[in-house]
Amino acid sequence: MPAVEHTDPDGVDFGWVMQVTFVTTILIGSPIVAVASIPLTLPTWTARALFAVRVGAVIWFLTAICVYLYARYRR
Repeated sequence: MPAVEHTDPDGVDFGWVMQVTFVTTILIGSPIVAVASIPLTLPTWTARALFAVRVGAVIWFLTAICVYLYARYRR
């Protein structure tokens, strides 16, 4: 019986895409959000959280598209 961690997906491995998207967004996206917040006045924790969610969602989406296209290209 093969081990659980070995798969042979048809086409793009979406598990790999989501894992790489998660790690890449954390490593690259969080500094982008921090730098983007420097010129803004965010007086409350709510304002900071909403800003991080809005900007982070865009970064997550763009990262996911790039990783998917890379995986599709490499397949």
